[in-house]
This record gives sequence, C-alpha cells and structure tokens, in this order.
Amino acid sequence: MSESAVSPFPVRCLLVDDDPGIRELLTGFLQPFGMRLEAVADGDGMRRRLPASDIDLLLLDVMLPGESGLDLCQWVKREQPGLPVIMLTAQGDTLSRVLGLELGADDYLPKPFEPRELVARIRAVLRSVGAGAAPAQAVGRVRIGAWSFDRVQRRLYDPEGVMVPLSAAEYRLLVAFVDHPDLALSRERLLELTRAPGVDANERSIDLAVSRLRGKLGEPDAQNGMIRTLRGTGYLFAPRRAA
Repeated sequence: MSESAVSPFPVRCLLVDDDPGIRELLTGFLQPFGMRLEAVADGDGMRRRLPASDIDLLLLDVMLPGESGLDLCQWVKREQPGLPVIMLTAQGDTLSRVLGLELGADDYLPKPFEPRELVARIRAVLRSVGAGAAPAQAVGRVRIGAWSFDRVQRRLYDPEGVMVPLSAAEYRLLVAFVDHPDLALSRERLLELTRAPGVDANERSIDLAVSRLRGKLGEPDAQNGMIRTLRGTGYLFAPRRAA
C-alpha cells in the first residue's frame, strides 16, 4: 500500500507559523500522506480560518508575532475544546512544552523536526482522540452522577450544565477512569492508559492529574468521593458515588 492510500479522506490541518519556509515545505510534504494543510502566519489568520469548523487538527508554533502560541492554544481550547492541537516548540524549550500541555495541547514537537515524524505525531493524536477508538457504548455523552462528560467533544459539564475546562492530561485521565469503572488501577497502569505521544511522564504526574481532576469535580475527599485512593495500589473510579 502506498503512503498516499493510507487515508481515503484527507485530514485537514491548519498550520500557524510565521516562517514562510516551513509553511511551504509542510504544505507540499503532507499531501501524499492524505493530509491537506492550510497555513497562516499568526493568530489573526488562525481566528479568521477556524470558524469554518472543517479543520481536524491544529499545528501551532509557540514563537509567533503578536500573540504567542501558548495564548492561542488557551483560546482554542476555550472556543473549540474538541480540536486537537500539536505545539511546535524550540529545541530545549521545556517550559513552553509543559505549559502547552497544561493548557490543553495534545502533543508537542521540538524544532527542527523531520516532516515524517510530524506525520506520525498527527496520526497518533488523531487516533487517540478519534471516536472510533472508543467502545461504541462510550461514544458521546457519559453520565457521571449529576455530571455529564462528552468524550468526543472533550467537555465536562457540572450539574448546572456549565462546562468545566479540562487539560489534555485531565481529559485522558477521565477517559481512562470512565472506561474502567469500579476497578483498581495502579499508577503504572494509568500511565499506560494516559501517556501522550512524546511526553515523559511518571507516577507523580498521575497523582497531580488526579488531584486537579478531583478539584474540578468538586470532590477533594480521597476516600469517599468518585476517585478513591487505594493505599499502596493506586486509584479506583466509583461513579455510582456521584449519584
């Protein structure tokens, strides 16, 4: 099978990068891989393009004129929470990578990068967020007591119907819990279920994500809430406690 036959329907990507060389290179490179790329130079161009709602994935450079990629990532995740974002960062810019992931980015790729690696990252992110990767009964909204979780749109709604923003790490963790209710999950197992492509994580990162998710669910109690701490084991998601 040729590379061009991998995807029968083009993946539509929007690149935000002020480097005309990168815009030109990637626009031509991605097409044989079943990916259609449009490119703009800054946040203004991005905002003009996104409302059409036909973009499958956003490639967002961190260093941009005017608004930074981090600011734009935050805006995108507020306005279009379901749109996957891959951040393009400078080599060694660890702080921007961490901040980007905390703001909801799904992956990052340090510059300079091999275009084929970008193709692999795009495919991996789309697999991880695609509805087809989820069990059929779990697609769409899931009730968690009085809460509602839309795993396709990546949105969590409180009992009043107000959307509660989730970072990429919190989203992946909640998906793992929803898919494994009333089961003891070790930190190591949760790392396997939630690890993002290219991201170094450890068991401490699971503890931090659990703490943040508990806070957003309004359940800080580690013993009697939905997310229970199992001493020496890990965690157990008990959604019936939310009823």
